[in-house]
Amino acid sequence: MHNQNQWKKTFAIIFSGQIFSILTSSMVQFSIIWHLTETANSAEVLMLAGLFAFLPQALLGPFIGVWLDRWNRKKTMIIADSTIALFSFILGVYFYFGEPSLGFVYLILMVRSAASAFHAPAFQAAIPLIAPEDQLTRVAGWHQMVFSCSNVIGPALGIAVYSATSLGTVLFLDVAGALLANGMLMLVAIHQPKAETIRKSSFFSEFKLGWETFVTVKPIVIITIATAIFGIVFMPLAMLFPLMTLSHFGRGGYSASVVEAVFGIGMILGGAALSVLASKFKDTTYMSWSLVLIGATSIASGVIPSEAFIIFVIMSLIMGAAAPLFNGPYMAMIQRAYEPETLGRVISFVTSITMLSSPIGLSLAGPVADKYGVQMWFLWSGIVILFIGVFIYSKFSRIGIK
Repeated sequence: MHNQNQWKKTFAIIFSGQIFSILTSSMVQFSIIWHLTETANSAEVLMLAGLFAFLPQALLGPFIGVWLDRWNRKKTMIIADSTIALFSFILGVYFYFGEPSLGFVYLILMVRSAASAFHAPAFQAAIPLIAPEDQLTRVAGWHQMVFSCSNVIGPALGIAVYSATSLGTVLFLDVAGALLANGMLMLVAIHQPKAETIRKSSFFSEFKLGWETFVTVKPIVIITIATAIFGIVFMPLAMLFPLMTLSHFGRGGYSASVVEAVFGIGMILGGAALSVLASKFKDTTYMSWSLVLIGATSIASGVIPSEAFIIFVIMSLIMGAAAPLFNGPYMAMIQRAYEPETLGRVISFVTSITMLSSPIGLSLAGPVADKYGVQMWFLWSGIVILFIGVFIYSKFSRIGIK
């Protein structure tokens, strides 16, 4: 099934389109966050934006897996990306003619999130249908590198376009990025897993089968629970980076985009390291290293004085480098542990569990950051993440799990 050169060529085509889509999405994401940071200067507004951006994915996740294993994964990705592009266009038109209400921005974020709930797991579930099993961790490293490259220049480019023109222009570029990604996707063939026996059963029995399949691999269940706790404390940090730059260090949009770019450069380095080292260590070893580094840098960011912006930039670089060492191996473990026929459901279960942790964290982080300062969240989240990393290492370091 996996011709040595053909599968690499397929990924080259897919990723060449995805890099533009992820780039423009990164520009939009950062521009919207900075727009809200600048206009509202409130952690609560940022947390609400994050809540509306994550909640649909979390709520839809468990059910989407059933449909993903029935539907054509390539077509699902194209339709989902087209929906995201359409609603970027609608919001762009609103910004072009004036300032939309916060409620309307939240609504668009919700719809984009719902479409992403189909796109991301469909893409992850399609990967094992293209790449050989022994190359999954390497492909995860490539994916992280593509994602990271886009995220390095995305914030800086987003701020440049946003400052020179408007948020509407950034949103229109996102439409172009999605169309290009879909065009590239149309050029490749992705073979569907056989699912004749599954199709005959009811939606509820398929949903139940997805859950039963997920819980058969106990290490994945344990790590997913640990990941959910990690998500509660870590996900709000992504929303709080610009506010940290503005409120604690007293700097503007350019400095905020530098922090995002440096974080992205770290992710490129981490993704490159993962794709080169790949199978040198167990997946759980990479994951525990990642969490210890993220925890330590978050603690350091939580205690540095307001004059030490350069130290915050360095901490962001290290934190960014650590992130792919968790995400890549975690997804490769899942892709390796389950059959392709049920992988869509399992990935959507895992995604929804981790996504459900985000709204919890976001609803806690807003009031805490507004009352005690954004640094307090960095400090305590770092302590929790450090403990999770130590737990995963001590739990799996002697167990023979890949």
